[in-house]
Amino acid sequence: MNLVLVEHVDGAATDVSLQALTLAAGLGGETHALVIGPGGAAASVNVPAAVVHVAEHDALDAFAPDAWASILCGLAEQTGATTIVAPGSGHATDAMARAAVRLGEALAANCIAVTPGEPLVLTRVRWGGSLLEEARLHTGGRALLTVAPHAVAPVEAGAPGSVETFTPEIADADLVVRVRDRVAPPAGGVSLADAKVVVTGGRGVGSAEGFAVVEELAGLLGGAVGCSRAVTMSGWRPHTDQVGQTGNKIAPEIYIACGVSGATQHIAGAKGAKRILAVNTDPEAPIMSIADYAVIGDLHEVLPAVSVELRRRRA
Repeated sequence: MNLVLVEHVDGAATDVSLQALTLAAGLGGETHALVIGPGGAAASVNVPAAVVHVAEHDALDAFAPDAWASILCGLAEQTGATTIVAPGSGHATDAMARAAVRLGEALAANCIAVTPGEPLVLTRVRWGGSLLEEARLHTGGRALLTVAPHAVAPVEAGAPGSVETFTPEIADADLVVRVRDRVAPPAGGVSLADAKVVVTGGRGVGSAEGFAVVEELAGLLGGAVGCSRAVTMSGWRPHTDQVGQTGNKIAPEIYIACGVSGATQHIAGAKGAKRILAVNTDPEAPIMSIADYAVIGDLHEVLPAVSVELRRRRA
């Protein structure tokens, strides 16, 4: 039996959780889902699984990795799950690593395909997305996997076969580490995770003030603004805007990379984009090797010209 950890936002399962369910379904056998939240907040999440186990507890109003790990391990023991699957998000990966320690098992992260058998044969994303690894996972009884974001086509959310709600026992020690506060995005803004269009600026933007042309184009396209790690390290944009291996993993319809060289770590975060448009003065920049379209030119000239044309066509 497969047990899948499902994350949810505003009453809906996240895309990366649906991707994890898709991978688990391919393993054969029955698939159960685990949804975690405070009383009443998680029970309405629609998940396509044979059984959805809803763990409700008032202490679960904020992410607590040890509490999640404890609940995962307890439910796996109760249901006899031989495989535990989770999305490759920051929170889920944190909880899965702690669950692996508790169970004394290895954790295989960033999987994109799994062939059932003993041992499991895995295809994993490695080295910031530049390498696919085939590996075999030997377990002591349970396999723990996380699914690389935006690498598996998700199933559609739907009504579960049955819903079983329970109140987990949570030790005080499992709540020592937990989220205490969240910084909300600017009102009315489009999040990087949900944006259909992302316009990203790199070191070539030149300064924090230089992002005005990036913000203008993103606004006209109804998109979100992203940045490279070099930009956050320079203090021009907050880390929450960073796209890359140590930033956000995105999957927009189109990704417009402006003044971005295209280091491996950055591309790891943008691999899910359907199309990539690069604007750069350097025709030999690494980003050009993966771009579907390219404009060789100064972004401070190209972007304003595009914005002017967009306004003219909408007038």
